[in-house]
Amino acid sequence: MKKFLLLSAALLCLLSLPSRSQGWFRQPTPNDTLRSTRILPDGSVLFSIYAPKASEVGISGDLPWGVPIVFDKSDNGVWSAKVKGLGAGVYRYHFTVDGVSVYDPKAPLAGESTAILRIEPTGEEYFAMKDVPHGAIAQRYYNSKATGTVRRLHVWTPAGYEKSCDTLPVFYLVHGGGDTDNSWVGPGAAGNILDNLLAEGKIVPMVVVMPNGSIETTDMAGEVPIFVEDLTGSIVPFIEENYRVRTDPAHKALGGLSMGGWETLDTMLDHYEEFDYFLVFSSGWFPAQKEAFEAYGQKVKSIAPALNRTLKLLLFTQGGPEDIAYNNCKAMLSDIFDKYGVKYEYSEAPGGHTWLTWRRNLYEYAPRLFK
Repeated sequence: MKKFLLLSAALLCLLSLPSRSQGWFRQPTPNDTLRSTRILPDGSVLFSIYAPKASEVGISGDLPWGVPIVFDKSDNGVWSAKVKGLGAGVYRYHFTVDGVSVYDPKAPLAGESTAILRIEPTGEEYFAMKDVPHGAIAQRYYNSKATGTVRRLHVWTPAGYEKSCDTLPVFYLVHGGGDTDNSWVGPGAAGNILDNLLAEGKIVPMVVVMPNGSIETTDMAGEVPIFVEDLTGSIVPFIEENYRVRTDPAHKALGGLSMGGWETLDTMLDHYEEFDYFLVFSSGWFPAQKEAFEAYGQKVKSIAPALNRTLKLLLFTQGGPEDIAYNNCKAMLSDIFDKYGVKYEYSEAPGGHTWLTWRRNLYEYAPRLFK
């Protein structure tokens, strides 16, 4: 059986994070909050793409034939065209930018169509597909009260779960900005990592829920509170209603990387009594946002005694100084968590802000849960 390592040729998170969870590491652009497709009141569809240096933009796909579709460029570098005559249905499309076919980089599932490079490992790597019992990864849909929509998530259940009557602990694991609930399954190789850890007796049997932390908003920072509401108000109840999972804090964990780490932190602030474990990978609040940073500090100060009393594990990890979240995280830990005496663990290792780091984080720290 061929065994392979999934690496993102485009480094999914590095491509998407600068426009979302790490937006203020560079000069903002109209692309940060651009909606590439809008259904207008008259039923027509407005297609848009940010291509400030392009000289010509077009579109192709399942669109009306024989009808000229002309894109106009605005002063901010956004090209737009209105398409009429599209009724109810599902339509494939792609942009052409100076003659080159371009998949919509702002589509909700754009990260899932990004090119993937497959490199065959020796077979001994912790993320390789090995000859061990394999769990199941299910794609599920739930009604989100926070967004008023039907949303998707992925769930890993351990080998033998279907035939068992055991009630298991549950780990909610969130991806980074711009990615989707499929990212831990794809470049994150979570299924292989968890299968291998369980086969080696390094983790207890658990259910791992991988929700979609990306929510379309006009405000980059606005995604976080909406996701916190979605997680606690819809996702957790959905899982507890449909899976045999323990519901007490001692058997619930929450972790996330980059923007997912931010979402983990914000969930902890108001819902720390619902989880005994919080894992924050490559993330931290932003000291440059002084007002928000100070507000976070005051909130941590107010709950510090409770955090120290109730949490079994609060962990922060980073991919070394080359991790783009490095300075934010270090400042947050020293200026907030250390200042107010919150107990936590910290580790770092080379790897940067990439899946190389986060796969290793999952492998190294999932065994710390529920023991």
